[in-house]
Amino acid sequence: MPASAKRTDVVAAASRSVDADVELSRLQNLLPPLLSVIAGMVDLTGFFTLGKLFTAHVTGNLVLAAAAAVGGGPLNVAQILAIPVFILAVAVTWLIAEASHKRGPILVRLLLEVQFALLAAVLIFSIVTRPSADPHGLMAGIAAMIAVSAMACQYATLRLALPKVVSTAVMTLMQLSKSRGALNDDSADHLKQSLLLLVGFLAGCLVAALAVSFFNDWAWFLPAALAALAIAIK
Repeated sequence: MPASAKRTDVVAAASRSVDADVELSRLQNLLPPLLSVIAGMVDLTGFFTLGKLFTAHVTGNLVLAAAAAVGGGPLNVAQILAIPVFILAVAVTWLIAEASHKRGPILVRLLLEVQFALLAAVLIFSIVTRPSADPHGLMAGIAAMIAVSAMACQYATLRLALPKVVSTAVMTLMQLSKSRGALNDDSADHLKQSLLLLVGFLAGCLVAALAVSFFNDWAWFLPAALAALAIAIK
């Protein structure tokens, strides 16, 4: 191959790398707030239609299960299953990412498509089976596990494809620098991002509460639609 052709290939590869970095930076700014709204919608919709189960922040289910055991209330088996299912779904998402051999914005799009497919599956399944009619029944449990898998996919997407962004998990939103001194620029920026995501999550919860009040199982349409919007942003 002529030297000029090699130089052209090197320049083209460098240009593609720069474009990918710019696109990834754009996604790191735009996607987390939207994903946080989706997480809030999924968590609240699942809580009210699937037997008081947290689908986004699954560790809360341990508290609910323990409270039910102590208080003698009905135990929702799905609350216990949510955590191992979340872990399994994260592992499967990682395997999908590894098998795809994709990186950067292309990987982001792939994992967003997986999340959308799972949320669309929850919507379709809920419309067909009406799990809210029996929140502790088998259909509600299946819908809950699909929703938990969608949120596990979102978590894995942020960790694998957008590792520099703040997690959309509420339990980790307020993490700051370990420094005990004054906030530096990075930790202050981290705090601002955390607050923005917290507002997004709360907004998602409020909108979902209204949607469940009016549309019941059809309320799953909103997080599915926003998941499609996230793909369009990409």
